[in-house]
Amino acid sequence: MLAFDELLWVAWYAAVAAFTVAMLALGLLHRLRRRSVATQLVVVGAATVLATVSGIVVIALMMLVNEHDLAVTLSVVTASGLVALVVSALLGRRLVAANRALSDAVRADPFRPPAVDLPAELAELSRELEAAHARLEAAHRREQALEASRRELVAWVSHDLRTPLAGLRAMAEALEDEVVTDAATVHRYHRRMRVETDRLSEMVDDLFELARIHAGALRLSRRRVGLDDLVAEAVAGTEPLARAKGVRLSGGVRAGVPLEVDANELGRALRNLVVNAIRHTPGDGAIEVSGEVVDGEARVTVADACGGIPEPDLPRVFDVAFRGEAARTPGGGAGLGLAITRGIVEAHRGAVEVANAGPGCRFTVRLPLSA
Repeated sequence: MLAFDELLWVAWYAAVAAFTVAMLALGLLHRLRRRSVATQLVVVGAATVLATVSGIVVIALMMLVNEHDLAVTLSVVTASGLVALVVSALLGRRLVAANRALSDAVRADPFRPPAVDLPAELAELSRELEAAHARLEAAHRREQALEASRRELVAWVSHDLRTPLAGLRAMAEALEDEVVTDAATVHRYHRRMRVETDRLSEMVDDLFELARIHAGALRLSRRRVGLDDLVAEAVAGTEPLARAKGVRLSGGVRAGVPLEVDANELGRALRNLVVNAIRHTPGDGAIEVSGEVVDGEARVTVADACGGIPEPDLPRVFDVAFRGEAARTPGGGAGLGLAITRGIVEAHRGAVEVANAGPGCRFTVRLPLSA
């Protein structure tokens, strides 16, 4: 029986032999790092066998094992090593086949996860690729929708700009050529020119605001305000328009509902909703603006008497330039108000939605409460 110090020397020489083989294998793996996984697994299997054989040879020589015993030992180790190499090669082929199946799935359009069983790491990669493909598809659909919306916006705004510009040119030419000379007509033309100019200015302002929203350049100056103040200002600012059309406008919110918002931008969003309701509510109709706290969030509701929106059009109400066929009337605006409202509300981490209710529509703005 070997003494303890002899065992230490045997272990030391065996470790040195195994370490030498391992370093050679690592160098070979580094040179083969761009080759197939199967080839690298064969190298790993061969290195394992050679490290074991070198250790056994060192131990056998130090223990003075006879040639017969040494040959038997080496034969057993070699047979085991060949089995290990075969297993490594088979495992490498399986990994290569799984990788090829995943590569074919990635090259396919659309991407579908491979039907074969993948190792855990490749299966996780397949799931991530599927999620990434879904995100790319959604982004592509959004890009197509935005492009269609942009083309529609350009067409509709061009139409809406052409009408007031044509009127302004006609009135300006009439005044320049002195076709009209009586004071009353001249005054009427001047007043109409100012109205059309204001309309064009509003359209340009809306386009600029929408461009800022879509570019992510909308900067909010938040401050603590009461929801009742915002609703009161929106109602007061649109009361003359409602009175001129004969629409009854009322609103109220329980005091003490705090919000951390940009009062100017959010006030514009609420006014857009109220103006939209006034525009589509017939004379002698009623509009109610209310606010409340529900499920820990502030909600502002604008209920009108417009007669309702066709169900297929409800999902598109907040799209840029969408107004519906019935809304394409002179003076109906460029269809940007609701799109701007949605952009401002979403910039405040809120949401706006619409539903048919009662004699008309109910627009609801949901906003987080101030801490």
